[in-house]
Amino acid sequence: MKSQGRDVDTWASGDAYENNVGRWSRRVAPRLLEWLEAPPDNVWLDVGCGAGALSQTILRQTAPRELTCLDRSAGFIGHVRAHVDDPRVRFTVGDAQALPVESSTYDAVVSGLMLNFVPRPQQAVNDMARVTLPGGRVAVYVWDYADKMQLMRYFWDAAAALDPAAGALDEGRRFSICHPPALRDLFQQAGLRDVTVQAIDIATHFRDFDDFWLPLLGGQGPAAGYAVSLPEERRAALRDRLRATLPFAPDGSIPLMARAWAARGLKT
Repeated sequence: MKSQGRDVDTWASGDAYENNVGRWSRRVAPRLLEWLEAPPDNVWLDVGCGAGALSQTILRQTAPRELTCLDRSAGFIGHVRAHVDDPRVRFTVGDAQALPVESSTYDAVVSGLMLNFVPRPQQAVNDMARVTLPGGRVAVYVWDYADKMQLMRYFWDAAAALDPAAGALDEGRRFSICHPPALRDLFQQAGLRDVTVQAIDIATHFRDFDDFWLPLLGGQGPAAGYAVSLPEERRAALRDRLRATLPFAPDGSIPLMARAWAARGLKT
């Protein structure tokens, strides 16, 4: 997607992403793994590992025998490699839609906040199923952009009020797979069985307005990419609109919540 001549779907800096949305993904990851109920000593693949939130939680929570972190962004892989020092971990740059992996390799294949950003999400789920061992687990989670991912809803509602063209960049409009029927269909079409979809709700409390606004200036992801693509005057207008519309608590904090939709299935 383009805005002001820039690509707003930017994925290169792990630190900037972590400060923005990655910190909230770290709260979803443990809940996904509890729900997945994978036994210890599994061989795992984290597809689209990003800044490493899900990968690090796998290491901390599931006692894996081996974990492969895969992402299309060499910058993100470099970030994870710099922050994960564990002999069980391998790092791979690769495309989620054509995994550079032999079929029936992993006990568990997972992905956090990646699926809606690939051009062919069905192909990505198909390939995740392909590389999973029979009886193995496949699971993903994505934000509920259209409704309960409140920080994005406030952002895009403010952006569209000032710039109607911003509506075309809104993840709630762009990503039709981010709701239960679509996720269930993707998994069933991939031949997975016992498919279930569940909401994972987390608190996303910001200390103050700067804690909400400044991470957007890192430029990682659609909202942040849009914000930094604006000329300074329009970016200031967006900042002021957000300050006027966000729900502040008496202490100046901003108490929001975020919902992720998680899907899981078993390889036949």
